[in-house]
Amino acid sequence: MSDIDLLAGILSKTGDLVEGVHPDQLSLPTTCASYDVEALRNHLVGWLQVFRAGCEGRAYEGDPAAHVCGDDPAGEFRTAADGVLAAWRTNGFDRQVRVREGELPARMVFDMTLMEYLGHGWDLAVATGQPVPFTEEEAAEALARAEVTLPPRFRGEGQAFGEIVPVAEDAPAVDRFVGFLGRDPGAARPSAS
Repeated sequence: MSDIDLLAGILSKTGDLVEGVHPDQLSLPTTCASYDVEALRNHLVGWLQVFRAGCEGRAYEGDPAAHVCGDDPAGEFRTAADGVLAAWRTNGFDRQVRVREGELPARMVFDMTLMEYLGHGWDLAVATGQPVPFTEEEAAEALARAEVTLPPRFRGEGQAFGEIVPVAEDAPAVDRFVGFLGRDPGAARPSAS
């Protein structure tokens, strides 16, 4: 599978999860302590717009943390996803990509995008009681890239990622992936009612 196909599959499945959120689920808790379902959905859409802008070679105007989805969050997500994919196809990987205030190697930004949308896609699925849609191949590839991309200094109290949660080596790749990100894949799912 090509890099673009890998990202396209993950973004498509995450877009389906965004579409699958019901209005009565917006205040449900998620596996991300600082986000309920609505805040997580806003985060997913807001940051995808940041990644799109960077991939297109422009700065994102605004604060992704302040993004609030309109009447069609799934449509917003899919529009941004289409832009991200088109920009990777057009501009390739031999460049620097702006993410907020700084620039990073394109490959690193690409891998961050995979991690962000498979990880938070899992969070959204678990919080809303939707099936986790990611394939073994997608999760295994995201895990391999996360192991190279995510240094220990970003883990722990006050950091973006928790400590690694031990998961059996023969567990499904998505469980090993979310464990690596610091989530417990065996955590009870919040009620979707």
